[in-house]
Amino acid sequence: MWLILPASDNWREKQVPTSFANIGVVVIGRNEGQRLIDCLASLKIDMRKVVYVDSGSTDGSVAAAAKFGVTVIKLDLSQPFTPGRARNEGVVALKAIGQIEFVQFVDGDCELAPGWLAAALAFIAERPDVAVACGRRRERFPERSVYNRLCDIEWDSPIGDTLACGGDSLMRLKAFDEVGGFNLRLIAGEEPELCARLRQRGWKIWRLDAEMTRHDAAMTQFGQWWRRAVRSGYGYAEGSTLAAQSNIWGKAEIRAIFWGGLLPLVIIVGALVYTGMLWLVLVYPLQICQIALRREAANGESWSYALFVTLAKFAEFRGVVKFYWRHWLGQKMELIEYKRPG
Repeated sequence: MWLILPASDNWREKQVPTSFANIGVVVIGRNEGQRLIDCLASLKIDMRKVVYVDSGSTDGSVAAAAKFGVTVIKLDLSQPFTPGRARNEGVVALKAIGQIEFVQFVDGDCELAPGWLAAALAFIAERPDVAVACGRRRERFPERSVYNRLCDIEWDSPIGDTLACGGDSLMRLKAFDEVGGFNLRLIAGEEPELCARLRQRGWKIWRLDAEMTRHDAAMTQFGQWWRRAVRSGYGYAEGSTLAAQSNIWGKAEIRAIFWGGLLPLVIIVGALVYTGMLWLVLVYPLQICQIALRREAANGESWSYALFVTLAKFAEFRGVVKFYWRHWLGQKMELIEYKRPG
């Protein structure tokens, strides 16, 4: 399947090879159901250059993907599932298919925006110093819950030279191979960790002002949001321990420990000695106000964002404790899932 683009001097509309002969796509997923079907249907390229890597789905995702004619890889159940492991194995499969210079990574709960591949390829082809091009990931159904809207805010990162990408991005295979791909031990935060190693080698990560994907968080309950935040905290501690050389999650881990664990402990213990210490609880609403005012106080979403960012520190602290407890006991890593099968 091919895409024809009009000629232009602008990178957004620049003419590129209609076959995308040098691009391959790696899709990863677990129990995404209809979301995966929508994802594959949105790719609009030669399906022989698409690899779907499945992490133990039980909802028929493997069979659904096979109907598209893509290469399907089922990860070995005897080894822990991680996004990095899945993407790395997808790249290996792509290399066996043919000559690939760029890899578009897509999570199975995302749909690729029309025109993204052409725009990203036109940009990265003109910038040999750029290893990763990413764009605007939007939430597919932000109106369905406050948790989905929070995700949509999270995806709205600054334009231009940036520190990291998310799960969806167009990556230069040469740069990917140079740093050894994703850290397969991380259950979260594997993209920023990879980007940190790329930047250490002199590569740039670039956020384009272009639509890239539509994501379906499918979060309608507080418990789902809480588990997602726990996973983030687990990822902070895991990254600080297993990928310390990248030094990306240290500050986030410290904030989670302070706001979610240390400060509450000080307030509780202090209040047992002197009840006036309970006034320290007011630090949290002050923090909420500070975060909201830094954004746009007139915007109602700024206040809900500030509230949940502050509340998330308690869940993140739980994730930090969970990691170190399991690490101390020598237990295997585990996926922390917040979604229901799609």
